[in-house]
Amino acid sequence: MTKNKSSVDKNLQNVAKDLEHTAVNSHQAQQIQQQTNDRRHQDALNHDEPTQTQTTSLSDKD
Repeated sequence: MTKNKSSVDKNLQNVAKDLEHTAVNSHQAQQIQQQTNDRRHQDALNHDEPTQTQTTSLSDKD
């Protein structure tokens, strides 16, 4: 794992960046929330890799 070379917390930077965007109405607020949810979902998909035992057990059922 690499260490963060700066003393700035990346998570806090992202939160501060998100707080700078003020939603004018509920539709825009929902759109911003959906973008956040989409990023989280994509990140979860990128980290979900089936193990070798899972893939072989699935192919045995066919």
